[in-house]
Amino acid sequence: MSLTVKVIAPDSTVWDAPADEVVLPSTTGQVGILPAHAPLLTALDTGVMRVRDAQSQWTAIALMGGFAEVENDEVVVLVNGAERGSDIDQKEAEAALADAQKALDAVPSGISQERIKADQALKRARARAQAAGGAE
Repeated sequence: MSLTVKVIAPDSTVWDAPADEVVLPSTTGQVGILPAHAPLLTALDTGVMRVRDAQSQWTAIALMGGFAEVENDEVVVLVNGAERGSDIDQKEAEAALADAQKALDAVPSGISQERIKADQALKRARARAQAAGGAE
C-alpha cells in the first residue's frame, strides 16, 4: 500500500508519483504521513518536504509555504513555490543562505516590515540549502 503524492506550485507540478512516506513542514512542526493516515488539512511553512519512495530513497523538496490535504491515501500539496533538492545548486544555495543571514543581521532588531521580509528571505534560502543537501 502506498500514497499518491502531488506537489503543485503555480508554475509547475514538482512531484506526481507514489510514495511510501511523506514528511511535511507544517506551521506547527514536522508531520509524518504514512498510508491509511487520517484525513488532514494543514498549513505548510517554508521548509523541506521529504518523500520516501518504494525503494526507500528519500527526495527532498524545498517548499515555500502553502497547504497540504491528506485523504484516502492521497497527499495533495499546494504551495507558493517548490523546488526539488536535486535541481538546486548546493554551492549557490549555501552562498544565498549566507547572504540572507547577513541581510537579516544588518536590519535593526524589532518588528518592522524590512525585518519580516529579511526573515522570510532567510527561511527560503535555508529551505533551498537544506533540500540541496547543505545547511541544517
